Amino acid sequence: MTTAGGGALWLAGCASVNRLPARPAARRAIDPMDLALLDRLTWGASAASADDWTTRGRRDAVQALLHPGPDAALPPAVQGAIEALSLARTPLPALVAELELLRRADDRQPYQQRLFVLARETATRSLLQALHAPHGLREQMVWFWCNHFHVGQSKSNLRLLIGDYEQTLRPHALGRFRDLLVASATHAAMLRYLDNEQNAAGRLNENHARELLELHTLGVDGGYTQRDVQELARVLTGLGVNLGDTPAKVAPRLQPLYRREGLTEFHPGRHDMGDKTVLGLTLKGGRGWDEILEQLGALARHSSTARHVCRKLAMFLVADVPPPALVDRLSQRFLATDGDIALTLQTLIAAPEFTASLGRKFKDPVHYVLSALRLVADPQAPLVDMAPATTALNRLGQPLYGRATPDGYPLDESAWNGSGQMAARFEVARTFSRLSATPGRPAVAPGERLVRPLGERTRSVLAQATTPQDRHALLLSSPEFMLR
Repeated sequence: MTTAGGGALWLAGCASVNRLPARPAARRAIDPMDLALLDRLTWGASAASADDWTTRGRRDAVQALLHPGPDAALPPAVQGAIEALSLARTPLPALVAELELLRRADDRQPYQQRLFVLARETATRSLLQALHAPHGLREQMVWFWCNHFHVGQSKSNLRLLIGDYEQTLRPHALGRFRDLLVASATHAAMLRYLDNEQNAAGRLNENHARELLELHTLGVDGGYTQRDVQELARVLTGLGVNLGDTPAKVAPRLQPLYRREGLTEFHPGRHDMGDKTVLGLTLKGGRGWDEILEQLGALARHSSTARHVCRKLAMFLVADVPPPALVDRLSQRFLATDGDIALTLQTLIAAPEFTASLGRKFKDPVHYVLSALRLVADPQAPLVDMAPATTALNRLGQPLYGRATPDGYPLDESAWNGSGQMAARFEVARTFSRLSATPGRPAVAPGERLVRPLGERTRSVLAQATTPQDRHALLLSSPEFMLR
C-alpha cells in the first residue's frame, strides 16, 4: 500500500540518533488478536479498554460491546465538561425560542454566532462521548448511523437541531433498524435538511422520498422506480417542522389526525389522503401518521434494504469491497432478526472474512483522530478540551456533520489516502504528541503495547527518538497506525 511506504519514508527522515532512557515495565499484555478486535470494534484501544478486555476475556468482552448495559458513569471531569455546555443545560424548546428571537433581530451577527457555538458544543459532546464512554462499539455505530442518515449542518438553522438529532439516534445504534429509520425520517433535522416541510398534497417535493430510497433503505440498485419516489413523497406529505409553541390550525374534522412530536409536526390538512402504491404494495390512505409508520416499516423489512445496509456495515467493519458471500449471510441474518443490528453484527464478527481483515482496514480521519487521542491520553487526567480533535478533523477534511451532500462521508480508503491527507496526518501527529506533556506532570509513556505489532523499520525509527513527544509523533505517523 502506497500509504505505508510514504509513512515509513517520513519516519526515517524524522528519526534522531539519540535514544530514550529506559522505559518503565509494560502493563499487563493484551493478546494480539484481542487487541486487533478491540481496535476494530471501538474507536481504538486505550489503556482502560485494553485492561477491561483482558479482565473480561474475549467472548464476554465482545458480548459486552454488542449488548451494552446501562450507561456507566463517565469520568467526573468529562461528565462535568458535558454538563457545562449550554446545549446540555438548556432544553431544546428553550434553545429554539432563544434562536428565533435572535433570528428576527435586525442584527443577524449574534444569531450566527450562537449557531456557531451550538455546532461547536454538539461536536464537543459527541467527541467526549466517543473518547471516554465505555461502550466503544455503540459509540462507533452512532457515528456510522449519523453518517448513513446524514444531515449536513450548514443549511438553515440545522446547527441548532443536529445535536438533538444525534441524541435521538443514539439509543437505537445497536437496536432495530426500523426504529432507527423512523427516528431519522421523522426528525425535524432530516425533514428540514431534505425539504420535506415543503412537501404537501398537490405540491410534491420528492427530495426526502428519493434519498430515503436511494441512500437510507433500498440503495440505488434496489429496484425502485421514479413512480415509487413520487408515491412515497405522497405518503410523506404533511410531515414538517414547527419551531413555535403553538400547534398548527387544523380543520375540526382532521384534528384527530394531527400529531406533534417535539419539533416534528404532522399536519393532516397538507397530507394527500388518497391510497398510494409503493413498490407494488397499496397503502390505504386517510390514516396520516400511521401511513408513514407503516411505509417506513415496509422499507425497513425489504430485502434490498437488508442488502444495502449490510453491505455498508461490511464496508465499515471489514473491507472496502466486502465479499459478496459475507453480505449475503449478513442480509439473511438481518431479515431473520427483523433488522436487529447487534445480532447482525454478531454474525459479522464471527465471520472468517472479518477475522482475516483485522489490521488491514485503512483509517478514515475520524478513526485516525479518535484512536490517536485514545492512545496518547493520560488515563489519570481525561482529555476534556476537544479543540485539538475538532481542529484535526477540519484539517483532515472530515468535520462532524460537515458533509454538504446527503450521501455522508465515503468509507473507502481511496477517499482518504492521498499524499496531501498523509502530510496533514503527520502534522496532526506532532500536535497530538504535545498533548501528552501537560505542564505540572510528567509526560505519558508512549503506548506501543496498544498498537498492532510494529515492523522492524518502525521499531528501529522509534528507538532513535529522544523524547516521549517525539516517540508519540513517530508512532502516530507510522504505517501500522494508519490501519485498524
